[in-house]
Amino acid sequence: MTATRTAAVQVPPTGLCRVDPKQSAVSYSGRHMGGLGTVHATFTIRSGELRVSDPPTASALAVAVDAASLTSSSAKRDKDVRNSRLLGVDTYLEITFVSHELRQDGDRWLLAGRVTSHGNTVPVELVVMDAHPEGDGIRLHARADRLDRHAFGITGSRGMVGRYLDLDLDVFASRT
Repeated sequence: MTATRTAAVQVPPTGLCRVDPKQSAVSYSGRHMGGLGTVHATFTIRSGELRVSDPPTASALAVAVDAASLTSSSAKRDKDVRNSRLLGVDTYLEITFVSHELRQDGDRWLLAGRVTSHGNTVPVELVVMDAHPEGDGIRLHARADRLDRHAFGITGSRGMVGRYLDLDLDVFASRT
């Protein structure tokens, strides 16, 4: 299949690619302290794979995130978020995303799947912001707005930690 371009998405040639954890990350932002400020943090991706198919709508993405890798601008906050009242990283080591559908909606692509965190699986839809060939692989940027942490059973620190957060996925996957 030759590369085609739709909006910011350039469909690469078909094949299986492995996510490179050193060139990939998940970042999140959310309100805190009753909505007075915004927290930005990142997670590292442990592993994953991207399968590009023909037709592109049969393509799939799966990633496993290291829950304990949370890093923000505050070591104290990081420790508090990792504890059992929030992420519980001693029990829940990974956060995973597995897609089950890619579809075009007007001029944008939507990647529907499920996120499993804190022992709960929740349907999530990511907007593919950009996808293009890069070097020997593929660069993919996707975003999920307004995820409800309560849906994952993460309900601690009400008032101090906002209920909703936005996730940005930046993945580089190399051809296998």
